[in-house]
Formats: sequence, C-alpha cells, structure tokens
Amino acid sequence: MPRPKPATFDKKKIVAENRRARFDYSIDTTYEAGIVLTGTEVKSLRFGEGSIAESYAEVSEGGVWLINSNVPEFSHGNRFNHEPKRPRKLLLHEREVRKLHGAVAREGMTLVPLMIYFNSQGRAKVELALAKGRKAHDKRDAIKERDWKREAGRLMRERG
Repeated sequence: MPRPKPATFDKKKIVAENRRARFDYSIDTTYEAGIVLTGTEVKSLRFGEGSIAESYAEVSEGGVWLINSNVPEFSHGNRFNHEPKRPRKLLLHEREVRKLHGAVAREGMTLVPLMIYFNSQGRAKVELALAKGRKAHDKRDAIKERDWKREAGRLMRERG
C-alpha cells in the first residue's frame, strides 16, 4: 500500500520558482509531479539554470504537459543537446490526471507550475498548482491583507 504524501513535499534543492504565481492566482490544490527530461536537461537543471516564470501546464493526449518552460542548453552538451523550450511531459497518477482535466474543463481552473526542485532521492520534480486567476481588486485586497499582517506582527513584537 503506498504511503500518503506529506503536506509539504520533500524539497532538497529548488532550481526554479514562479513567485509571481502566488500573487496572480489563488492557489487551490498543489500536486507533486515527476518530469520527463533528457540527460542534458537534468545537467542544466543541476547547475541551477532554468525558468518557469512564463510557463503553464495543460492536460492533453492522456497526460499533463509543461509548456513554455525554459531549460537552457547544457554548455558541454555538443550534438546531444536539447531544445530549450520544448513541451515536457509531467508524470502523475491517472486518477490525478482525470481530476485535473475535470477541474480545468468544468471549473475554469488553471494549472500553474510553482517550482522545479530536486527531492531527497535526486529526482527532478515540479510542484503544480490548481489555481484560479485573480482579478485586479483581489490582488489589491491581498496586498492590503499582507501589509496588515506585517504591521500587526510589528505591533505585537513592540508591545511584547
């Protein structure tokens, strides 16, 4: 019987992070997905190169694909190098793929990659979020709430 996944995934080395996603989207559920990479892509990621700032994920052809993520070519890759912005397949359980497909199709949700990292076994993983886009007024509310929490923490520290 498979063990349940932890609430926060075991991240050893974070390679790329999409920090803007938490501001632009209200995050509903997060998933840990494996990613299908070639050898030079893994080497490039291990050197800390890579970007998911403008990338997204889509459900198609019976799987989930990471689109528009940039993993630059490996400097010593010669003719075996990879294409930097190719679509990469994400590895999820069939049940999770069906759930994501239903949420994207029916509820208008978006699949947003939050980060690429290496776990404790050295495998490259993608933290994928099922999210809904925020409107401008929602973003302003989030900024107000964040500032208020910061100010409240400051007041509590001063007053003891």
